[in-house]
Amino acid sequence: MTNIIIAAGVALIFVMVGTPFWIRVVNRLGYGQMIREEGPEAHLNKRGTPTMGGTVFIVGSLVGYAAAHLFTGNVPTVSGILVLFLMTGLGFVGFVDDYIKVFKQRSLGLRSGAKMIGIVLVGVIFAIASLNFPNGYDVTPADPHLSFLRDFGPSIGPYLFVVWALLLIAAMSNGVNLTDGLDGLAAGPAGMVLAAYVIIGNWQLRNSCYDAGLGPGCYSVRDPRPRRRRGGGARRRVRLPVVERPPAKIFMGDTGSLALGGVLVGLAILTRTQFLLAILAGLIVMITLSVIIQVGGFKLTKKRVFKMAPLQHHFELSGWAETTIVVRFWLMSALFVAIGLGLFYLEWMPKK
Repeated sequence: MTNIIIAAGVALIFVMVGTPFWIRVVNRLGYGQMIREEGPEAHLNKRGTPTMGGTVFIVGSLVGYAAAHLFTGNVPTVSGILVLFLMTGLGFVGFVDDYIKVFKQRSLGLRSGAKMIGIVLVGVIFAIASLNFPNGYDVTPADPHLSFLRDFGPSIGPYLFVVWALLLIAAMSNGVNLTDGLDGLAAGPAGMVLAAYVIIGNWQLRNSCYDAGLGPGCYSVRDPRPRRRRGGGARRRVRLPVVERPPAKIFMGDTGSLALGGVLVGLAILTRTQFLLAILAGLIVMITLSVIIQVGGFKLTKKRVFKMAPLQHHFELSGWAETTIVVRFWLMSALFVAIGLGLFYLEWMPKK
C-alpha cells in the first residue's frame, strides 16, 4: 500500500507540474496538432493544439514507480518492469509518429509499415521476456495459454503465444488510437479499465496460490502485488489530464494512445485475463469494429455503413454535440467494465 501511495503521489505531482510546462514548450516550438481535412468541420478549429501530451504521463509513470521503490527499498519485479517497458516502447513509437506529423506539418506521421515494425519489435521483446524469468515456484509472468478469467485449455506453445500477444498489442494500441478522436474520449474508458485491473490485481493478490497458500480456485500469477500497484498508479494518472477535456489544451497524441493500449494489454496478459479485456474495453473494441465494418462494407457494396468512421464521428455528423458523445460513450464504457468485473467474480459466487 505504501508503494501505491508514493507512486501515485509522485506521479500526480509530476503530471500537475509537467503538463503546463510541456504545453509551453510545445507551443514555443510550434508543435501543434494537424487535423485531417476530410474529418468533421468542427475539428478544424482544433488545428494547432499542442500534442504529444502522453509524454508527460509516461515519464510520470516511470518517475513515480522508481521513486516508490527507492523510498521503500523494494526491488522492482519482472512483471512491473515488463508493463513499463511495453508502455514506454509503444509510447516511443507514437512519439516518433507525432513528431513527424508536427515537424512536417501533415496529419499523417509514420508510414503504416514503419509504425507496425516498431509495434512488432516492442511486442516481440515483451512477449518473449514474459515467458522467461520464473520465480521460486517456477512461474513466469505469462504462460503460453489462452486466458479468460484465468488460463484455460492446452498450451498453444511459445511461438503461437508470441504471435497472439502481438495481435493483442497491435489491436488494442490501435484501438485506443482510434478512440482518441474527441477530447477526453480515450482517457475515460482507459481509466475505467485500469481501475478494473486495480480490483482484479487486488483480488488475485488476496487469492494467490503462493502468498495465501490457497487450494483449488487460487490464482497462479507471478507478481500479483506489483500489478496491483502498477494498475493503481496508472488509473490515477489517466484521470489527471483534465486538460484534454473540451476544449482540450493539449492532445496526448499517438504517444499517449499507443502507450495506454500497451498498458491494457500488458496487464491483461500478466493477469491471465486476455479475453476478459475485450469485455472490459468493450467501447474501444466497438469503435475499432466500426472502422472494420466501414472499410469492409464499402469494399463489398461501395456504400458506407456509417456517415464516417470511427463511430464517434458518425454521431458528430448526425448532429450530436461533442460533450454529449463523450459522456454517453463513457457511460457505455462503465457498463462494459461492470459486466467484465461481474464475470470475473462470477466463478467465486457460491454454487448451489
